[in-house]
Amino acid sequence: MMFGLFKKNKKDKLPQLTDIDDNPLVVGDLVDVLRYELGKCKLVVVEESYFYESIKSGEQVSWLKMIDASTDRQKVKKIISDSE
Repeated sequence: MMFGLFKKNKKDKLPQLTDIDDNPLVVGDLVDVLRYELGKCKLVVVEESYFYESIKSGEQVSWLKMIDASTDRQKVKKIISDSE
């Protein structure tokens, strides 16, 4: 028997995101979104893709809409608490 020889590739792995100041972003981070007037948002994963979810309205916007063409970074600013 050939168990494990034909494993599914992890090519669908999510990319590492960084904010406008090159700070790494992880799921659960709070950010100020600089587009779409979303305000303070939380980075979430829905159906194997990143979304920014507005704390105030619950609206979700795909991370792909936040790419800054000149830097490839996200047009968001990570909210860093004083305890970090």
